[in-house]
Amino acid sequence: MKKIIYSLLVFFCIGNIVAQQTPADKQSTAISIEGATAHLGNGEVIENSLIMFNEGKITFVGSAMMRIARMGTVINATGKHIYPGFIAANASLGLAEIDAVKASVDVDEIGINNPHIRSLIAYNAESKVVESMRPNGVLMAQITPRGGSISGTSSIVQLDAWNWEDAAIKVDDAIHMNWPSSFTRGRWWLGEDPALKPDTRYGKNTDDIKMYFANAKNYLAGQKSTINLPFEAMKGLFDGSQRLFIHVNGQKEITDAITIAKSAGVKNIALVHAEGAESVTDLLVKNDIGVVLERPHRNPNSEDDAYDYTYTIAKTLMDKGITVAVGMEGQMERMNTRNLPFYAGTFSAHGLDKEDALKMITSNSAKILGISDMVGTLEVGKDATLFISEGDALDMRTNILSKAFIQGRDISLETHQTELWKRYSNKYKSE
Repeated sequence: MKKIIYSLLVFFCIGNIVAQQTPADKQSTAISIEGATAHLGNGEVIENSLIMFNEGKITFVGSAMMRIARMGTVINATGKHIYPGFIAANASLGLAEIDAVKASVDVDEIGINNPHIRSLIAYNAESKVVESMRPNGVLMAQITPRGGSISGTSSIVQLDAWNWEDAAIKVDDAIHMNWPSSFTRGRWWLGEDPALKPDTRYGKNTDDIKMYFANAKNYLAGQKSTINLPFEAMKGLFDGSQRLFIHVNGQKEITDAITIAKSAGVKNIALVHAEGAESVTDLLVKNDIGVVLERPHRNPNSEDDAYDYTYTIAKTLMDKGITVAVGMEGQMERMNTRNLPFYAGTFSAHGLDKEDALKMITSNSAKILGISDMVGTLEVGKDATLFISEGDALDMRTNILSKAFIQGRDISLETHQTELWKRYSNKYKSE
C-alpha cells in the first residue's frame, strides 16, 4: 500500500512539473491602460491612448487626454504599444506535440473525404507548444486538420484554457479541402521522370469532387433512411453557417475550385496558399473571397515567379482589395506559429504598410475566420483579448510583452522556455 501511495505522489509531483501553468481566473476587476500607442488592428493608431475593459469586454477606446474616470486598476503604459491579440489562421496547434512520437500526433485521419472529423475534440489545451505562443502575442488560433481530399472541420480557440471546451471561441467554423493539382511529377524513386508535367487524372479528380458535393446536397434534401455522417457535416456549407477553406495553388486550379464550389451551392469560400491568385483578383473580389497566404520565408514555387514573390504577394493582393491573412501550414508549423507577427513584419518590410501588415494577423484573420464581431480589433463591445508590448510587435527585436489579456483575464507569459532561460541565466550569473 505504501508503494502505491509513494508512486502516486511521484506521479502527481512530476505532473505538476511538466504540466502547463494554471489558466488565468475570470476578470474580476476593471482595468484601464493609459499612455500607450494603441494599434487598433483596423489601420488606425491612437497615440497616448486609453483602453478600458471590464468583465472580459472592452468598454472604452480613445485618447488618454479625454476627461473620463479611469476604471479599476490603472496600468501606466507610457512609451509602450498595445495591440489586439494575434490570430493564427490554418494552424495545427495542439494536434501534435512531438512529430517523432506517433502517439502525440493527431493531425489527420484515415480516409479521403472526412468533413465530419472535428479537430476541436483532439485539441490539447495543455500542449507546451501552445503555451509558447503567448509571449509573442499569439493568443488565438484556427485549429485545422490535415490530409485527404476533405481534411475535416476546424475550430477557433483561445490559447489559455483548461481543456478544449474552455478554449473554444467558435466551434466548427469551417471545412477544409485540398484541391488537386493539374500538374504532377514522376516518382523518381521508381525511375520515373521527375519533371513537371500535366496530370491526366485532373479532370477525373475534379469530377469526383463535383459528384461528392452533389451527393451530399441530394442526401441533405431527401429522406434519410440511414445517417451519413460525412454528408451531415456538409450542411453548413450549403446554408452559409460554415466556410469552405480550399487549399489550392495555380491560376487554373483556383478558377476551377471557385467555379465548382459556387455551382455546387457553397455560399462562403476562402482560399489557402493560393499561389497564382494575383492573376484572378477580379474573380476573388467579385465573390468576396479572402486568402490565407503561406509564410513568406520560403522559395517561390514557380521558376517564372520573381525572386521576392513570396514577400510581395501580400501587398499585390491587398492593393486589389482582397482580404489577406497569414497561415501557418508547412514545415515545423506548430513551433513556427510563435513567429506569426514576424511573418507579418516581413510582408511589411517588402512594401506593405505596417498597419496593413498588422491587419493580416488581426482584423483580416478575424474577418476570414468569421469572428470579427468578437475579436480582431480594439473596439468597444469586443473581447478584451489584447497585449502590451515594449515596442513594435512585428519586429522580433522589440516584441517584448509586459502584459497580455484573453477575454479580460490577466494571463501568464511564462512558458517552459522562459523558465529554462531564467534557470540557466542564474547558473552563469553565479560563476
